[in-house]
Amino acid sequence: MDRDNPAVTADFSAAYKRFALAMLTAVYALNFIDRQILVILQEPIKAEMGLSDAQLGLLSGFAFAVIYVTAGIPIAYWADRGNRRNVVSLAVAVWSGMTALSGLAQNYGQLLLARVGVGLGEAGGSPPAHSMISDYYPQEQRATALSVYSTGIYLGILLGFLFGGVIADAFGWRTAFMVVGIPGVVFAVVLRLTLKEPLRGRWDGVAAEAGKPGLKETLALLKDRPSFWYLALGSAFISYVSYGNGNFMPSFLIRNHGLSLAEVGVALALVSGLSGAVGTFLGGFLGDRFGMKDMRWYLWIPMVGIAIGYLPFVYFLTTDNIDAGLFVLFVALIFTTFYLGPCIAVSHALVAPGMRALTSAVLFFVLNMIGLGLGPVVTGLISDSLQASHGDQSLRYAMLTTLQVSLLAIAMFAMAAKHLPADLAKIRGAGKTPG
Repeated sequence: MDRDNPAVTADFSAAYKRFALAMLTAVYALNFIDRQILVILQEPIKAEMGLSDAQLGLLSGFAFAVIYVTAGIPIAYWADRGNRRNVVSLAVAVWSGMTALSGLAQNYGQLLLARVGVGLGEAGGSPPAHSMISDYYPQEQRATALSVYSTGIYLGILLGFLFGGVIADAFGWRTAFMVVGIPGVVFAVVLRLTLKEPLRGRWDGVAAEAGKPGLKETLALLKDRPSFWYLALGSAFISYVSYGNGNFMPSFLIRNHGLSLAEVGVALALVSGLSGAVGTFLGGFLGDRFGMKDMRWYLWIPMVGIAIGYLPFVYFLTTDNIDAGLFVLFVALIFTTFYLGPCIAVSHALVAPGMRALTSAVLFFVLNMIGLGLGPVVTGLISDSLQASHGDQSLRYAMLTTLQVSLLAIAMFAMAAKHLPADLAKIRGAGKTPG
């Protein structure tokens, strides 16, 4: 069978689609192992290189995000026109190789450049994968499938924290980078040889080679979809909280609760990894369950989840009882991670199949510039600014300040839901089946 010809592989068995989804989920897990490994290692790196919290935030946030989102749009443009599987496999090889090279960095500048390389590779991961999943699965199963894929974030966080903390504690932070980076290069080859490219527009009643709109056309269409921009901002604001606080979570537990690096790795692997995976899956499952009756549920579910998780998160950041705090954090993260699968599914419903990778890239541009780009560095700057007045508590207050941005996310999802019915009517009126 010709794996490179989508016309030959228009139909797949249920078993193969599960395999393909598992492979793409593994890609996303590798993405976040290599992205988050720096987070668990930043305290020993800070000690060795004499860095400030702002420099750590720049390293794990803004510098990574700028190249990630800048490269993401042209790569998505390529993916909307070429073989998406090949784009993803090449991306995995690049970011995994650059992660391994991070272990050879001798100073802050070299490590910063290595992380820029990781960002460049990871820019080619999600938009093509989103587009492929939307062609493997029909609309009524899509949010669930995209949420299964998005659980890769938390599987990656779980493994990154667990392996990073334990390996660094035993062998040092440089070895940890190499151990998690090198296997990804091998996986990239396996992916290239086993994954099949699905027929573009398979479930949408359009020809696979129907128009190939570019960035200009995609942005022009999205300009007329206010619900997209509101959901993008809602996703960005909750990501700002997730990255701003999540990237400093190991430092918070070490500085404020006296945990060792290995203890932090195990605790956050179990709490952040498992809760995030459960919440992300539930968000898509509940969206598909209720969204077929009214698609606004895809946006109401994340909105309600963030609201439920707010007070438990406040408790975690203010309690001195770390056992109770970690349990409450586990519950909070289940609810605050509902958003990603439903938001991607709604974004794809608002555009034609040939625009999906680019639409995901635009969504991730907004999400990552605000969330990943600003969250960690602003949290670090606030912590540094409070150091003189609050001492060891400066990071705690910086993280509490960051948490307040989640209230903006709730407002944005409410606005997106308000505009969604009219925006869906526009694409139906244009003769496109939303997907």
